[in-house]
Amino acid sequence: MAELLRPIVVMGVSGAGKSTIGARLAQTLGVDYAEGDDFHPAANVAKMAAGIPLDDTDRAPWLDIIGAWLADRHGRGGVVSCSALKRAYRDRLRAAAPDLFLVYLEVPRIELERRLTTRSGHFMHVQMLASQLAALEPPTPDEHGLTVDATGDIERVVKEITEAWSVR
Repeated sequence: MAELLRPIVVMGVSGAGKSTIGARLAQTLGVDYAEGDDFHPAANVAKMAAGIPLDDTDRAPWLDIIGAWLADRHGRGGVVSCSALKRAYRDRLRAAAPDLFLVYLEVPRIELERRLTTRSGHFMHVQMLASQLAALEPPTPDEHGLTVDATGDIERVVKEITEAWSVR
């Protein structure tokens, strides 16, 4: 059962379902869940709420906090949602948690736009989607993870993730 102790980063652009899938996955696995957005410094939240995309400098302290959260759960497992848009960001997380398992939630742009326009109470707006899609570097096979179509039923997505995770 040692595989069940690997940390998981549920990644993707805004609107992909990271929070929903991540929370359900953690519940299914019986491990801690953290909402990556909660780790953003106030300045980052204000910037995004104003429609200004974050740059690498903005993201660095946020990624370090998430990395520390992952490292703190070494051997206990855990699930965190994090956009992790670029390979360099994921490498930074892997430096803190070398055994992490990435779950990339893939969703067509039109569905992302639909989700973002119907979502309320979140600082990330549909106008920011283009900058995230432009920055996105989908994970490569050497990054130890899974790409999953996140347009379907939540339970199906979680089942696909848990099945893939348990055999790696």
